[in-house]
Amino acid sequence: MTRIGVVMPARDEEQALPLVLAELPRARTPVVVVVDNGSRDRTGAVAHAAGATVVREERRGYGQACLTGLAWLLDGAGLVPPLGDGDVVVFLDADHSDYPEDLERLLAPLLAGQAELVLGSRILGGASLAALLPQAWFGNRLACFLMRVLFGARYTDLGPFRAVRVGALRRLAMGDRGFGWTIEMQLKAHSRGLRVVEVPVRYRARIGQSKITGTLSGTIRAGWRILTWIFAWRVATWRGPHSSGP
Repeated sequence: MTRIGVVMPARDEEQALPLVLAELPRARTPVVVVVDNGSRDRTGAVAHAAGATVVREERRGYGQACLTGLAWLLDGAGLVPPLGDGDVVVFLDADHSDYPEDLERLLAPLLAGQAELVLGSRILGGASLAALLPQAWFGNRLACFLMRVLFGARYTDLGPFRAVRVGALRRLAMGDRGFGWTIEMQLKAHSRGLRVVEVPVRYRARIGQSKITGTLSGTIRAGWRILTWIFAWRVATWRGPHSSGP
């Protein structure tokens, strides 16, 4: 039986997190790991009260939080026995912008053997500019355009809601510790020939202010990191198919 592990990076999401955990489908009894990424509120306490495993990670960064959650699920840091290559890891934000009920849409192609990585596309799901802010919409479209032109990789979104087989995830050797996590995964997946499927997912305005697009500095840092990954990966692919990127 395929086991499901859910990694939820969270920083100061005391209000939103209980709603996300309550809406997460439990039919497949996923193992839920909330990575408290240096919160100053009760994020860890509310996650624990809702039945999730809480791992504290003081080193800030979206990718860092994801790596910490993966270590708990895959590398013997917490889960016994750890997830195996045939199992699935799901990444889901803790801000209530995604619909956790859409988890089944992401799992279906994986469980049917049609994909190794499934990306939840907010664009295909018809996200409005009230939810996916204009700067996020523009940044996504630009990044996807550049990936198509430079690499022939056809994506519609860099959405954080995604699911991947553990064996495929290990092949990606993820390493970005910040805002480049999602684009690193997509560039490497394309370069290494993973079977990737995009499915439409719903999207709504998040609870609270975004750590990325909610501030000018966050938007600039995220945009710079994404563009750095794209152009550095272009150079890396000239050096060889297994280069590690920036």
